[in-house]
Amino acid sequence: MSEAPPEPIIDAHQHFWRIGEHDCVWPHSGLRDIHRDFEAVELKTLAGAVGVRGSVLVQSQPSDRDTDYLLALAAEEPFVQAVVGWVDLASPTAPARIAELASHPKFRGVRPMLQALAQDSWILDPSLQPALSAMVEHGLSFDALVQPRHLPHLLAFAERHPELPMVIDHAAKPAIGRGEIAGWREGLQSLAALPHVHCKLSGLLTECAPGQGVEHLRPYVDHLLEMFGCERLMWGSDWPVLNLSGDYAGWLAMAQDLVRGSGDKAVAWVFARSARGFYRF
Repeated sequence: MSEAPPEPIIDAHQHFWRIGEHDCVWPHSGLRDIHRDFEAVELKTLAGAVGVRGSVLVQSQPSDRDTDYLLALAAEEPFVQAVVGWVDLASPTAPARIAELASHPKFRGVRPMLQALAQDSWILDPSLQPALSAMVEHGLSFDALVQPRHLPHLLAFAERHPELPMVIDHAAKPAIGRGEIAGWREGLQSLAALPHVHCKLSGLLTECAPGQGVEHLRPYVDHLLEMFGCERLMWGSDWPVLNLSGDYAGWLAMAQDLVRGSGDKAVAWVFARSARGFYRF
């Protein structure tokens, strides 16, 4: 009996942008490796060469225009399976905007850019409750773009909203380049104990120092697998931000190497099933 073919890989976190359009103000010109337009034709070439067959397209600008652009693109692009957009959650019009976005067949979640906000505890502001209730009503999920300093506030938020599925982008960006692991691990461990909290195995190369590689990443990935299990951990490229520190095929191969030791089940979940389940496609 022949073995079943491997499941098509899903990229759970990637971006598109056009510099100077749709309110695109980042990346700035100092980031020369990524200061240009990035769109679907380029990603599909890179992804197709390594067996990636679909993606989750995530906002990169705190802008309604950017989110509308992503949804228009996704409507014409079968490779994009789901879209995570931006909403001004503090706005009185947020519930109506969320209802509008939720009517799009590929819209799956909202990502406020928490790492860029002045107040680390912003997500606990009671004024956000109408928007959060609208997200729950429409069956949407929450992408948390955070750093380790945000984790205590994110824990309070997650405990307050057990009905809102949440995924921590880029594993909360541990300072791998400085070897910081204990505080990050402790902060994530409490969140991982909550069954509605998931995590992305993405963005980690960007947190490495020059010359660091798979062996520097291994203790972090081992902790993620231990804390979240394979069924709540999903691989993402973070392309094209990835280009600041690596390349698409190289990061996928590195991540596969780091997960493979946990067995075939872990590979199937981290590189396909977790993203499909969380984002509902």
